[in-house]
Amino acid sequence: MAPNLLNRQFNQTAPGKAYSADITYIPTGEGWLYLAVVLDLFDRSVVAWSMKDRMKTDIVSDALTMAWFRRRPQANALHHSDRGSQYASDEFQALLKEFGMTCSMSRKGNCWDNATAESFFNSLKNERVHGARYQTRDEAKADIFEYIEMFYNRSRRHSALGGKSPSSIYEVWVMKQKLAA
Repeated sequence: MAPNLLNRQFNQTAPGKAYSADITYIPTGEGWLYLAVVLDLFDRSVVAWSMKDRMKTDIVSDALTMAWFRRRPQANALHHSDRGSQYASDEFQALLKEFGMTCSMSRKGNCWDNATAESFFNSLKNERVHGARYQTRDEAKADIFEYIEMFYNRSRRHSALGGKSPSSIYEVWVMKQKLAA
């Protein structure tokens, strides 16, 4: 198991330096739908996600691959997760190495070490999932996609971001980079 290198340093100064990842489950009429997410700790955006009907290593590998293609993390960027078997697997660890990322894991039984991912799941479930009755996994996937990509990343205001949305924080950073160049 990897050490807790993130050490609750949830505030980052630039995108692609540190990510928080986790898995949750959503009830549907067809059974559980599992959702893996990767959040960039700079702007709290969900930079990647994967949804499947089983919780195998490919769910977290797919999410990590999406994150890598969408944000191209900095060299040795931290990927922080819990100690779940999917994240600890040889396959996932090899993918982290391939992408040049450094593994960080929460201490055993300490959910506070991955509070940003836990907070996102709390928001998702309280704002969208609780009260919904998804008949199919596809129905849940469409609704969760809409929540992440259309609402959470673009519009939802965060107290940790001074009342701004993830996309507005990222856009300001990009603009500053262009002006500095």
